Amino acid sequence: MADAVEDAAGAGASDRRSVIAWALYDWGNSAFATTVMAGFFPIFFKQYWSAGADPGESTLKLGLANSVASIVVALSAPLLGAIADRAGGKKRFLGSFAALGVVMTAGLYFVAKGDWATAVALYVAATIGFSGSIVFYDSLMLSVASDEDSDRVSALGYGLGYLGGGILFALNVAMTLKPALFGLADAGVAVRVSFLLVAVWWAVFTVPLMLRVPEPRAGGIGVVGAVRTGAQQLAKTFRRIRTMPAVWMFLFAYWLYIDGVDTIVRMAVDYGLSLGFASSSLIVALLITQFVGFPAAIVFGRVGERIGSKRGILIGIAVYIGVTVLGYFMDSVAEFYALAVIIGLVQGGVQALSRALYGRLIPKDEAAEFFGFYNMLGKFAAILGPALMGWVAWLTGSPRLSILSISVLFVAGGAMLMRVKVE
Repeated sequence: MADAVEDAAGAGASDRRSVIAWALYDWGNSAFATTVMAGFFPIFFKQYWSAGADPGESTLKLGLANSVASIVVALSAPLLGAIADRAGGKKRFLGSFAALGVVMTAGLYFVAKGDWATAVALYVAATIGFSGSIVFYDSLMLSVASDEDSDRVSALGYGLGYLGGGILFALNVAMTLKPALFGLADAGVAVRVSFLLVAVWWAVFTVPLMLRVPEPRAGGIGVVGAVRTGAQQLAKTFRRIRTMPAVWMFLFAYWLYIDGVDTIVRMAVDYGLSLGFASSSLIVALLITQFVGFPAAIVFGRVGERIGSKRGILIGIAVYIGVTVLGYFMDSVAEFYALAVIIGLVQGGVQALSRALYGRLIPKDEAAEFFGFYNMLGKFAAILGPALMGWVAWLTGSPRLSILSISVLFVAGGAMLMRVKVE
């Protein structure tokens, strides 16, 4: 593994140590995305905090919780990015959002059975911390990666995210399967302890980025002045994006197809539970995705260098369309495992190549602000997808129709991306 990381980090003009320090934040925060967002929270929410509730109702609550968190980040991300560009505070803002996520995640340990409202409140706040930090994490990629290395460095971040998140998730799963071996009373206690471990893991692996990644120079005008000038620059940047066809067309395409990607990440376990699959089987599927995703994301970075980021993304979108169709007809756990492998092969690649392609299209000295728009659209997309699945499942009583509806977003996003002209 070390050789693969060194090879992925060591290309071109990029500094290896800064690249690895940057990528380790993905290793750390992905524990939240894997153990909490995709894994234990949906299961615990449905079976513990919403015990006795109708399955469709709990799906709706979970979908709306994800959507609320996404709205907050989507509305604040561009302005925060503009402020960070002016005041030189990318790392400070990242650290603040990460701290919010860490504290709120740890707080889930203390939520009592049946108290779904408190669980949702903490989850929303933790998701805001997680998603908000990504705005500044993405923009800092341009501080550590040269243009020729951007595909590879971006893929390294996602690859380490899959591996780091998967390693802690595997430990957490072992704790729930054999709680006595870890000195825990039962599986429920093990899940709650897992929330604490995620918080510690996330905090520890934030440190290398804070120490080693260079902070891009800014005007040093202070936060108050940055708020004023940042708001003005935000409006100016929005007008500029409207005059940059490649940028706005890509953002529109990204808004559509990344909705499907994020929705599958956040709602796959809930979908499997609705089909009657055992929670232990769904956890195994998540582990499969994580460990397939590590080498696949690295390979996708190479693919992007060979055939171009745009073509690589389109391949991934086509695979996702097939996943939603196969998901509609899925009847067995074995088929769920097969889809987990397929998703693992393309999920990180689509995300990594999208970030790298966008980084090439924007001006580097305004990276945080432009990535604020990028993340804003991603979060606005995540508002639609989970809520759409929740409403379709609740209104029709058919979770199969809810997963099939996501294919429309992939088709529309891929069609728009094909129109983007990349120099």
